[in-house]
Amino acid sequence: MAELFKPIKIKSIELKNRIVISPMCEYSSTDGFANDWHLVHLGSRAVGGAGLIIIEATAVSPEARITPDDLGLWKDEHIAELKKIVGFIHANGSIAGIQLAHAGRKASHESPWKGGELIHSKAPEGWQTVAPSAIPYKEGTELPIALDEGGITKVINDFKEATRRSIEIGFKVMELHAAHGYLLHQFLSPLSNERTDQYGGSFENRIRLLLEVTAEVQEIWPKDLPLFVRISATDWADGGWNPEESVKLSAILKEKGVDLIDCSTGGLVSWQKIPVGPGFQIPFAEQIKSETGILTGAVGLLTEAEQMEEIIASGKADLVLIARESLRDPYFPLHAAQALGADVKWPVQYERAKYQHK
Repeated sequence: MAELFKPIKIKSIELKNRIVISPMCEYSSTDGFANDWHLVHLGSRAVGGAGLIIIEATAVSPEARITPDDLGLWKDEHIAELKKIVGFIHANGSIAGIQLAHAGRKASHESPWKGGELIHSKAPEGWQTVAPSAIPYKEGTELPIALDEGGITKVINDFKEATRRSIEIGFKVMELHAAHGYLLHQFLSPLSNERTDQYGGSFENRIRLLLEVTAEVQEIWPKDLPLFVRISATDWADGGWNPEESVKLSAILKEKGVDLIDCSTGGLVSWQKIPVGPGFQIPFAEQIKSETGILTGAVGLLTEAEQMEEIIASGKADLVLIARESLRDPYFPLHAAQALGADVKWPVQYERAKYQHK
Protein backbone atom coordinates (compact mmCIF):
# COMPACT_ATOMS: atom_id res chain seq x y z
CA MET A 1 0.00 0.00 0.00
CA ALA A 2 1.18 3.52 -0.74
CA GLU A 3 2.75 5.08 2.36
CA LEU A 4 0.75 8.26 1.70
CA PHE A 5 -2.45 6.32 2.36
CA LYS A 6 -1.37 4.43 5.44
CA PRO A 7 -3.25 5.61 8.55
CA ILE A 8 -1.37 7.41 11.29
CA LYS A 9 -2.42 7.59 14.92
CA ILE A 10 -1.53 10.70 16.92
CA LYS A 11 -2.64 10.31 20.52
CA SER A 12 -6.26 9.11 20.36
CA ILE A 13 -6.91 10.33 16.82
CA GLU A 14 -6.29 8.20 13.74
CA LEU A 15 -6.02 9.92 10.37
CA LYS A 16 -6.99 7.67 7.50
CA ASN A 17 -4.17 9.03 5.34
CA ARG A 18 -1.29 11.51 5.49
CA ILE A 19 -2.89 14.24 3.36
CA VAL A 20 -3.87 17.37 5.29
CA ILE A 21 -5.76 20.38 3.99
CA SER A 22 -3.65 23.28 5.13
CA PRO A 23 -5.37 26.28 6.74
CA MET A 24 -6.37 28.69 3.97
CA CYS A 25 -7.85 32.10 4.75
CA GLU A 26 -11.06 32.59 2.80
CA TYR A 27 -11.70 36.22 3.82
CA SER A 28 -15.41 35.47 3.57
CA SER A 29 -16.72 36.14 7.09
CA THR A 30 -18.74 38.96 8.59
CA ASP A 31 -17.94 39.73 12.23
CA GLY A 32 -15.98 36.47 12.40
CA PHE A 33 -18.91 34.19 11.61
CA ALA A 34 -18.63 31.07 9.46
CA ASN A 35 -21.27 30.72 6.77
CA ASP A 36 -22.37 28.55 3.85
CA TRP A 37 -19.17 29.35 1.93
CA HIS A 38 -17.11 27.70 4.67
CA LEU A 39 -19.46 24.73 4.84
CA VAL A 40 -19.18 24.05 1.11
CA HIS A 41 -15.47 24.87 0.88
CA LEU A 42 -14.44 22.67 3.80
CA GLY A 43 -17.11 20.05 3.29
CA SER A 44 -16.04 19.38 -0.28
CA ARG A 45 -12.52 18.63 0.92
CA ALA A 46 -13.90 16.11 3.40
CA VAL A 47 -15.85 14.47 0.59
CA GLY A 48 -12.61 14.66 -1.41
CA GLY A 49 -10.85 12.25 0.94
CA ALA A 50 -8.40 14.29 3.04
CA GLY A 51 -7.32 12.70 6.31
CA LEU A 52 -7.29 15.99 8.22
CA ILE A 53 -8.80 19.38 7.42
CA ILE A 54 -7.44 22.32 9.39
CA ILE A 55 -9.83 25.25 9.24
CA GLU A 56 -8.29 28.56 8.28
CA ALA A 57 -6.38 30.87 10.64
CA THR A 58 -9.10 31.77 13.13
CA ALA A 59 -8.77 35.01 15.07
CA VAL A 60 -8.79 34.77 18.86
CA SER A 61 -9.99 38.38 19.18
CA PRO A 62 -11.35 41.10 16.86
CA GLU A 63 -7.95 42.83 16.82
CA ALA A 64 -6.28 39.50 15.99
CA ARG A 65 -7.84 39.41 12.52
CA ILE A 66 -5.70 39.90 9.43
CA THR A 67 -8.66 41.55 7.71
CA PRO A 68 -12.21 42.57 8.65
CA ASP A 69 -13.33 39.49 6.69
CA ASP A 70 -11.49 36.88 8.78
CA LEU A 71 -13.04 33.93 10.55
CA GLY A 72 -13.10 34.34 14.33
CA LEU A 73 -13.68 32.52 17.59
CA TRP A 74 -13.71 35.32 20.15
CA LYS A 75 -17.32 34.93 21.26
CA ASP A 76 -19.67 32.07 22.00
CA GLU A 77 -22.01 33.10 19.19
CA HIS A 78 -19.39 31.84 16.71
CA ILE A 79 -19.80 28.27 17.94
CA ALA A 80 -23.02 27.15 16.26
CA GLU A 81 -22.03 27.56 12.60
CA LEU A 82 -18.62 26.00 13.13
CA LYS A 83 -20.19 23.08 14.96
CA LYS A 84 -22.32 22.35 11.89
CA ILE A 85 -19.25 22.40 9.63
CA VAL A 86 -17.22 20.18 11.96
CA GLY A 87 -20.10 17.72 12.14
CA PHE A 88 -20.18 17.47 8.35
CA ILE A 89 -16.41 16.94 8.13
CA HIS A 90 -16.52 14.14 10.70
CA ALA A 91 -19.59 12.53 9.12
CA ASN A 92 -17.66 12.25 5.86
CA GLY A 93 -14.61 10.47 7.23
CA SER A 94 -12.14 13.31 7.79
CA ILE A 95 -10.87 14.83 11.02
CA ALA A 96 -11.52 18.53 11.69
CA GLY A 97 -8.78 20.69 13.16
CA ILE A 98 -8.57 24.41 13.86
CA GLN A 99 -5.69 26.86 13.65
CA LEU A 100 -5.86 29.66 16.24
CA ALA A 101 -4.08 32.87 15.32
CA HIS A 102 -3.32 36.47 16.17
CA ALA A 103 -2.06 38.64 13.31
CA GLY A 104 -0.25 41.19 15.47
CA ARG A 105 1.26 43.95 13.30
CA LYS A 106 -0.07 42.25 10.15
CA ALA A 107 -3.66 42.82 11.29
CA SER A 108 -6.07 45.51 10.01
CA HIS A 109 -5.37 44.89 6.32
CA GLU A 110 -7.69 44.75 3.36
CA SER A 111 -8.52 41.34 1.95
CA PRO A 112 -6.19 40.40 -0.94
CA TRP A 113 -8.72 41.07 -3.71
CA LYS A 114 -9.43 44.49 -2.19
CA GLY A 115 -5.77 45.45 -2.46
CA GLY A 116 -4.31 43.95 0.70
CA GLU A 117 -3.06 47.26 2.10
CA LEU A 118 -2.92 48.30 5.76
CA ILE A 119 -6.14 49.93 6.96
CA HIS A 120 -5.37 52.92 9.19
CA SER A 121 -6.64 52.56 12.74
CA LYS A 122 -8.83 55.67 12.31
CA ALA A 123 -10.53 54.32 9.17
CA PRO A 124 -14.06 52.89 9.57
CA GLU A 125 -12.96 49.27 9.06
CA GLY A 126 -9.53 49.59 10.71
CA TRP A 127 -8.18 49.12 14.22
CA GLN A 128 -4.97 49.66 16.15
CA THR A 129 -2.48 46.85 15.63
CA VAL A 130 -0.19 45.44 18.32
CA ALA A 131 3.24 43.82 18.22
CA PRO A 132 6.22 42.94 20.42
CA SER A 133 7.80 46.26 19.44
CA ALA A 134 6.61 49.39 17.64
CA ILE A 135 8.05 48.29 14.28
CA PRO A 136 5.74 48.23 11.24
CA TYR A 137 5.65 45.39 8.72
CA LYS A 138 6.17 47.92 5.92
CA GLU A 139 8.26 51.02 6.41
CA GLY A 140 6.25 54.23 6.27
CA THR A 141 2.99 52.71 7.50
CA GLU A 142 1.22 53.26 10.82
CA LEU A 143 3.17 51.89 13.78
CA PRO A 144 1.80 49.04 15.87
CA ILE A 145 1.62 49.49 19.63
CA ALA A 146 4.12 47.45 21.64
CA LEU A 147 2.20 45.14 23.93
CA ASP A 148 2.49 45.87 27.64
CA GLU A 149 2.11 43.27 30.36
CA GLY A 150 -1.67 43.60 30.37
CA GLY A 151 -1.81 43.25 26.60
CA ILE A 152 0.29 40.09 26.69
CA THR A 153 -1.94 38.61 29.39
CA LYS A 154 -4.99 39.36 27.22
CA VAL A 155 -3.42 37.60 24.22
CA ILE A 156 -2.75 34.49 26.31
CA ASN A 157 -6.28 34.50 27.72
CA ASP A 158 -7.78 35.02 24.25
CA PHE A 159 -6.01 31.89 22.98
CA LYS A 160 -7.26 29.95 26.00
CA GLU A 161 -10.87 31.11 25.57
CA ALA A 162 -10.80 30.28 21.85
CA THR A 163 -9.51 26.83 22.81
CA ARG A 164 -12.45 26.37 25.17
CA ARG A 165 -14.83 27.19 22.32
CA SER A 166 -12.93 24.85 19.99
CA ILE A 167 -13.52 21.99 22.42
CA GLU A 168 -17.23 22.77 22.59
CA ILE A 169 -17.43 22.83 18.79
CA GLY A 170 -15.85 19.38 18.55
CA PHE A 171 -12.50 19.97 16.87
CA LYS A 172 -10.14 16.99 17.24
CA VAL A 173 -6.84 18.73 16.39
CA MET A 174 -5.55 22.10 17.59
CA GLU A 175 -2.85 24.08 15.79
CA LEU A 176 -1.26 27.24 17.17
CA HIS A 177 -0.13 29.65 14.46
CA ALA A 178 3.40 30.85 15.22
CA ALA A 179 4.44 31.38 11.59
CA HIS A 180 4.09 33.71 8.60
CA GLY A 181 4.92 36.90 10.46
CA TYR A 182 1.91 36.85 12.78
CA LEU A 183 2.10 37.79 16.44
CA LEU A 184 3.68 34.67 17.98
CA HIS A 185 6.25 34.62 15.16
CA GLN A 186 6.87 38.35 15.69
CA PHE A 187 7.95 37.57 19.26
CA LEU A 188 10.26 34.78 18.05
CA SER A 189 12.25 36.87 15.58
CA PRO A 190 14.80 39.55 16.55
CA LEU A 191 13.82 41.44 13.39
CA SER A 192 10.43 42.28 14.90
CA ASN A 193 11.18 41.89 18.61
CA GLU A 194 13.46 44.53 20.13
CA ARG A 195 12.08 44.23 23.66
CA THR A 196 14.37 44.51 26.67
CA ASP A 197 12.07 42.74 29.15
CA GLN A 198 11.49 39.02 29.74
CA TYR A 199 9.91 38.66 26.28
CA GLY A 200 12.85 39.96 24.26
CA GLY A 201 16.57 39.64 23.64
CA SER A 202 17.68 36.08 24.29
CA PHE A 203 16.30 33.01 22.53
CA GLU A 204 14.73 31.90 25.82
CA ASN A 205 12.94 35.24 26.19
CA ARG A 206 11.76 35.43 22.58
CA ILE A 207 10.10 32.00 22.75
CA ARG A 208 8.49 32.78 26.12
CA LEU A 209 5.11 33.98 24.80
CA LEU A 210 4.66 30.94 22.54
CA LEU A 211 5.47 28.64 25.46
CA GLU A 212 3.05 30.50 27.73
CA VAL A 213 0.26 30.33 25.14
CA THR A 214 0.98 26.64 24.62
CA ALA A 215 0.88 25.93 28.36
CA GLU A 216 -2.42 27.80 28.85
CA VAL A 217 -4.01 26.01 25.89
CA GLN A 218 -2.83 22.67 27.31
CA GLU A 219 -4.55 23.50 30.60
CA ILE A 220 -7.91 22.84 28.94
CA TRP A 221 -7.20 21.12 25.60
CA PRO A 222 -7.91 17.38 26.11
CA LYS A 223 -4.68 15.52 26.77
CA ASP A 224 -5.68 12.72 24.39
CA LEU A 225 -6.12 15.08 21.40
CA PRO A 226 -3.24 16.24 19.17
CA LEU A 227 -1.66 19.67 19.51
CA PHE A 228 0.31 21.07 16.56
CA VAL A 229 2.36 24.26 16.24
CA ARG A 230 3.02 25.90 12.88
CA ILE A 231 6.33 27.74 12.68
CA SER A 232 8.28 29.54 10.00
CA ALA A 233 11.52 27.59 10.14
CA THR A 234 13.42 30.57 8.72
CA ASP A 235 12.68 34.22 8.05
CA TRP A 236 14.71 34.09 4.82
CA ALA A 237 16.28 37.37 6.01
CA ASP A 238 19.66 38.19 7.52
CA GLY A 239 19.58 38.47 11.29
CA GLY A 240 16.19 36.82 11.58
CA TRP A 241 14.79 33.60 13.01
CA ASN A 242 16.76 30.66 11.59
CA PRO A 243 16.67 26.86 11.16
CA GLU A 244 18.95 26.22 14.14
CA GLU A 245 16.56 28.12 16.42
CA SER A 246 13.64 26.22 14.90
CA VAL A 247 15.25 22.89 15.79
CA LYS A 248 15.93 24.11 19.32
CA LEU A 249 12.36 25.40 19.74
CA SER A 250 10.89 22.19 18.31
CA ALA A 251 12.81 20.09 20.83
CA ILE A 252 11.44 22.23 23.66
CA LEU A 253 7.88 22.02 22.31
CA LYS A 254 8.20 18.24 22.05
CA GLU A 255 9.31 18.12 25.69
CA LYS A 256 6.29 20.28 26.59
CA GLY A 257 3.89 17.84 24.94
CA VAL A 258 3.36 19.28 21.45
CA ASP A 259 2.77 16.46 18.97
CA LEU A 260 3.74 17.89 15.59
CA ILE A 261 5.58 20.83 14.06
CA ASP A 262 3.95 22.17 10.90
CA CYS A 263 7.00 23.44 9.00
CA SER A 264 6.48 26.51 6.87
CA THR A 265 8.79 29.51 6.32
CA GLY A 266 8.87 33.25 5.84
CA GLY A 267 6.26 35.96 6.11
CA LEU A 268 7.90 38.12 8.77
CA VAL A 269 9.46 40.92 6.72
CA SER A 270 8.69 42.50 3.37
CA TRP A 271 12.31 42.15 2.20
CA GLN A 272 12.53 38.36 2.61
CA LYS A 273 14.22 36.46 -0.20
CA ILE A 274 12.57 33.06 -0.64
CA PRO A 275 13.98 30.53 -3.16
CA VAL A 276 10.55 29.29 -4.16
CA GLY A 277 10.36 25.96 -5.97
CA PRO A 278 8.64 22.57 -5.72
CA GLY A 279 9.05 21.20 -2.20
CA PHE A 280 11.36 24.05 -1.16
CA GLN A 281 10.37 23.78 2.51
CA ILE A 282 10.70 20.00 2.84
CA PRO A 283 14.33 20.12 4.12
CA PHE A 284 13.17 22.02 7.21
CA ALA A 285 10.58 19.39 8.08
CA GLU A 286 13.19 16.69 7.51
CA GLN A 287 15.80 18.44 9.67
CA ILE A 288 13.44 19.08 12.57
CA LYS A 289 12.12 15.52 12.46
CA SER A 290 15.58 13.92 12.31
CA GLU A 291 17.19 16.12 14.97
CA THR A 292 14.37 16.18 17.53
CA GLY A 293 12.24 13.09 16.87
CA ILE A 294 9.02 15.11 16.83
CA LEU A 295 6.44 14.48 14.11
CA THR A 296 6.52 17.02 11.30
CA GLY A 297 4.30 18.22 8.50
CA ALA A 298 5.70 19.30 5.14
CA VAL A 299 4.06 22.12 3.22
CA GLY A 300 4.80 24.33 0.22
CA LEU A 301 4.30 23.73 -3.52
CA LEU A 302 3.33 20.10 -3.09
CA THR A 303 1.32 19.26 -6.20
CA GLU A 304 1.95 15.65 -7.26
CA ALA A 305 0.95 12.37 -5.66
CA GLU A 306 4.35 10.83 -6.40
CA GLN A 307 6.12 13.80 -4.79
CA MET A 308 4.06 13.41 -1.61
CA GLU A 309 4.54 9.65 -1.55
CA GLU A 310 8.32 10.12 -1.66
CA ILE A 311 8.21 12.55 1.27
CA ILE A 312 6.31 10.12 3.47
CA ALA A 313 8.02 6.92 2.28
CA SER A 314 11.51 8.36 2.82
CA GLY A 315 10.65 9.61 6.31
CA LYS A 316 11.21 13.29 5.55
CA ALA A 317 7.90 14.16 7.21
CA ASP A 318 4.89 12.42 8.69
CA LEU A 319 2.14 14.48 7.03
CA VAL A 320 1.90 16.54 3.86
CA LEU A 321 -0.20 19.69 3.85
CA ILE A 322 -1.69 20.99 0.63
CA ALA A 323 -3.34 24.33 -0.05
CA ARG A 324 -3.39 25.68 -3.61
CA GLU A 325 -3.51 22.19 -5.10
CA SER A 326 -6.61 21.56 -3.01
CA LEU A 327 -8.18 24.75 -4.34
CA ARG A 328 -7.55 23.51 -7.87
CA ASP A 329 -8.84 20.04 -7.06
CA PRO A 330 -10.95 19.50 -3.91
CA TYR A 331 -10.83 15.75 -4.62
CA PHE A 332 -7.06 15.55 -4.91
CA PRO A 333 -6.71 12.78 -2.27
CA LEU A 334 -9.07 10.53 -4.24
CA HIS A 335 -7.20 11.23 -7.48
CA ALA A 336 -3.84 10.72 -5.72
CA ALA A 337 -5.02 7.33 -4.49
CA GLN A 338 -5.86 6.34 -8.05
CA ALA A 339 -2.46 7.52 -9.27
CA LEU A 340 -0.64 5.51 -6.60
CA GLY A 341 -2.84 2.42 -6.86
CA ALA A 342 -4.11 2.78 -3.33
CA ASP A 343 -7.39 1.27 -2.25
CA VAL A 344 -9.45 4.18 -0.99
CA LYS A 345 -13.17 4.44 -0.47
CA TRP A 346 -15.01 6.98 -2.59
CA PRO A 347 -18.28 8.46 -1.30
CA VAL A 348 -21.11 6.17 -2.37
CA GLN A 349 -22.71 9.11 -4.17
CA TYR A 350 -19.57 9.40 -6.36
CA GLU A 351 -18.78 5.71 -6.93
CA ARG A 352 -20.08 5.86 -10.49
CA ALA A 353 -17.32 8.36 -11.34
CA LYS A 354 -14.51 6.49 -9.62
CA TYR A 355 -12.81 5.32 -12.78
CA GLN A 356 -11.84 7.64 -15.57
CA HIS A 357 -12.09 6.54 -19.19
CA LYS A 358 -8.91 7.33 -21.07
